[in-house]
Amino acid sequence: MKKDDILKQRKVIAHDRWKKRTRDFAFFSLLAEVFFLALSPPAATVFMLISAFATLVRFRVDETFSFRHLPFDVPAVLFIFLAGISVFVSPDRGFSFYNYYNLVGAYAVTYFIVGQNVRSTADLRSVLVAGALSAMIVVIYGYYQFAFGIDVTAMRWVDGNAFPELRKRIFSTWENPNILAGYLDICICLAFGLFVHGGTKAKRVLLGVALLAFVLCLCMTYARGALLVMTGILAGYGILRDWRVLVICLLIGGVLLAVDPLLYERLASVFTKVDTSTEMRFAFWESTLQMIQDHPFLGIGWGAYYMVYPAYDFYMGGADIRIVHAHNIYLNYMAEIGIPGAAAFFWFFFGTMIMALRFIFRAPNPTMSEMTPFSYTETAADVELQRVELTVKQKEERGLSWSKDIQSWEDYRLLGGVSLGLGLAFVSIALNGVTDDLLFNIPSSMFLWLMAALVASLFYIYHEIYADREKTVQPSDDTPMQTETKQNKSAEEEQEEKQEANEIQTMDESTAVELKANEKGKGILAGGEVKDKKEVKSKTETKEKEKQISEEMNQRERTEQHLKGDH
Repeated sequence: MKKDDILKQRKVIAHDRWKKRTRDFAFFSLLAEVFFLALSPPAATVFMLISAFATLVRFRVDETFSFRHLPFDVPAVLFIFLAGISVFVSPDRGFSFYNYYNLVGAYAVTYFIVGQNVRSTADLRSVLVAGALSAMIVVIYGYYQFAFGIDVTAMRWVDGNAFPELRKRIFSTWENPNILAGYLDICICLAFGLFVHGGTKAKRVLLGVALLAFVLCLCMTYARGALLVMTGILAGYGILRDWRVLVICLLIGGVLLAVDPLLYERLASVFTKVDTSTEMRFAFWESTLQMIQDHPFLGIGWGAYYMVYPAYDFYMGGADIRIVHAHNIYLNYMAEIGIPGAAAFFWFFFGTMIMALRFIFRAPNPTMSEMTPFSYTETAADVELQRVELTVKQKEERGLSWSKDIQSWEDYRLLGGVSLGLGLAFVSIALNGVTDDLLFNIPSSMFLWLMAALVASLFYIYHEIYADREKTVQPSDDTPMQTETKQNKSAEEEQEEKQEANEIQTMDESTAVELKANEKGKGILAGGEVKDKKEVKSKTETKEKEKQISEEMNQRERTEQHLKGDH
């Protein structure tokens, strides 16, 4: 081998090594961001930046890795642009700009790295595992807080006059119980979607335990809005899709309210003005509507709500309390970045939610190694074959150990569960946003954009794996045996027609004359039609038999004469 060839081969090997390194750096840093997002936002930010840098390098060194446009890039970019424009109308441009590039920058980078790096079902599995491990730590720490006690009566999360007995509201690794409750709502939705599409007993038992753990932790937050939202989502799914879900929700809810009367008292207070937080929300919304009316196009400036609110304070009358958001995501976005900017964001938000809920991942079509006389349509034999195949498959799945059963998750079930879970998670954020602005919290809003990018990745996975199945020609109602019979039948008919035509053409003139004479003697059919083809065919066959007999007799005579000559 020549020296130049060796150098080229070394360059190829080095290039492949760099491609693998950049891919690993980008993807594993992404997994680290997902893991630390609920545990340590600063660590998550560091890994986010590492992943973004590695992704940009990967575009440079990997020719197979190209930039892809996600389904809702247009409203996302429009929202980022209009939010940036609103900085120029803020009372404090420096603060608004600092807040803008920190928050919106984190949104955009997270959306970018997840949407570009998650390109297969295996990548999606890894992201889910990282998120599940993080959620497990959050829940365990929440149980620790509740078990060993954390007095929150002096904190602003509880109205001590209205709820003097409420001394425990866990918040785990999050800033306050309401934000933790919003995060747990997302976890419950994802676990529920995977539970619905679990497929086997082992998976559903594991996911059922996870669901119960999340629900109990959610109850420990005593977050009324998040509890009611999750109850409504699961009950609504039970009414629309599966009544068993509704029954289980009623049973678990009844048990929890019976065990903890304080939980019932908290939930009932939503519909009254016993708690001052309910009355304050109505006052905030009234002030925010006035802000929107005064600044409809560009808003008051990104992140400037707390600076502008004192001028619209109709409730507290100048009290020294800092109000940082409107406790309603819809009003808050319209107030800060204007109605056009809010419209762009909710186009992105609800478009992603609807797309996630509309995905339908079906089982792959059965494949056959060779042709058989059976089909997979409506015949009894086909139904019986499918039953036998399903029985064998179920026995094989039952024979698996729990660990192997959980690991051997079929792609279409996993993708269907993730799409349903993500869609319901967006529904929970939309409903929670009516009474609270959870997106004001940086990790919460980054989770939103992370989930949106996962939905976009599902869009590409769906079309790459399942689009070809939709393009295939649908099979006819006839079975292969019926089709083959029709083909054979048509071939036989064509052969008979050709034989009849040849026989008619090869008839000698005497036969034709004889037939015409017979026709004249018996009378020509009305309308000048000839006799039936069967009669013609029988005449022809009789004539051929006579010829054959005469030829045989002549052959015998020749043979006898030949034998006599020999003697």
